[in-house]
Amino acid sequence: MRVLLVNQAFRPDTVSSGQHAADLAEGLARAGHAVTVVTGRRAYDDPSRIFPAEEEWRGVRILRVPSTGLGKGARWRRAIDFGSFLLTCFFRLLLLPKFDVTIAMTSPPLVGALAAAIVQLKGGALVSWILDLNPDEAIAAGWLSETSVVGQTLESLLRFCLRASARIFVMDRFMAARVATRGVAPRHLAVMPPWSHSEKVVFDPEGREEFRRQQGLTDKFVVMYSGNHSPCHPLDTLLSAALALRDDPAVIFLFVGGGSEFRKVANFAAENQLTNIRQLPYQLIDSLAASLSAADLHAVVMGEPFVGIVHTCKVYNILSLGIPFVYIGPGRSHIMDLASSGTAAVWMHHALAGDTTRVLEIIRHVNEMGPYPRRWEQAVSKEFAQETILPRMIREIEKVAASPDAPSPPDLQPPPAEGEVFGAPELIDDVLRELHKSDH
Repeated sequence: MRVLLVNQAFRPDTVSSGQHAADLAEGLARAGHAVTVVTGRRAYDDPSRIFPAEEEWRGVRILRVPSTGLGKGARWRRAIDFGSFLLTCFFRLLLLPKFDVTIAMTSPPLVGALAAAIVQLKGGALVSWILDLNPDEAIAAGWLSETSVVGQTLESLLRFCLRASARIFVMDRFMAARVATRGVAPRHLAVMPPWSHSEKVVFDPEGREEFRRQQGLTDKFVVMYSGNHSPCHPLDTLLSAALALRDDPAVIFLFVGGGSEFRKVANFAAENQLTNIRQLPYQLIDSLAASLSAADLHAVVMGEPFVGIVHTCKVYNILSLGIPFVYIGPGRSHIMDLASSGTAAVWMHHALAGDTTRVLEIIRHVNEMGPYPRRWEQAVSKEFAQETILPRMIREIEKVAASPDAPSPPDLQPPPAEGEVFGAPELIDDVLRELHKSDH
């Protein structure tokens, strides 16, 4: 099977979509398929970093196209960067032969429509792998009016891509519901949550201590937000908690990653003269286990308007570590689904956006509990591990190549009603106390 994968980011880029694209490409190559990737030459979060134009990596042919590198300082800059990538990508795809399956991701937002046009021109089957749903994201963020010419054009391009797709991978049931409103038949939809990098992201006690020593975090209680800083994941509640604890030298808030809101964190710390906020850039995949293991409490944030539009995937790596986390977001989301199934309930604490008091209570509670026993981490992480989900995705792609109209796997159960999940935190605390006793 000849497979083409199209996405702006790809390894060695550190952004999540690039890492997951690399996992899929490598997995397909290992399964004996001929894989070609068309991606960008510039690093997603650092456009000054340039990658080779062509490369062979683990049986995968990587073709990188140029684009402008204006950065994310303003939306018009991002639009020009996206547009230039799409233009050069289109001409590069025209020069390539027909592929049995073309897999289009969602970075930048219009790349799926571009891939759909190429498939209709040359033939083959299209698989859409939707990590972020646009124009829904831009509308929810207030960047775009749904009734504007641009908004309606983007909606038409999305529907064109969906109609052309033999299979559509979505991140969760909420996203599946949004896509289905565009008239997509259920047989074309498959829920495939982004996997944790379980081979490389495991709890690393030695790496934890070394990372904390290097960053001056020894003997500190570290609250960590690691990942993309964007309006989809509003950090205001976490920043308010840092402000409230400004006089507590034992608690440090560490923000790791990048994105359009990364500067906002730095500005907030400077304006309020906070020394308990620290920032680091994205960490390479080989050092991710050490950096994530350095946290005592992770933070996972989801803006309510973005449920079913973006998917906070960092939670799966956190689950593989067995480190507690505070989820700041609405009561109906894919993260609360995890808690309702019992998967994340032992490590998860929930606070609504704006409830700084609750976040402070969680920080104090986790600090008093001490290190959580990690007895269940292997069983919990396996459900969302790369070795579990990636083979499922590859089988679906192979099925598309053999018969584009073959049905997809059954969807997950409907989401629980509001207030139905995480209703017994006292019981979870009791379980943890009993585990602590048995470990000692």
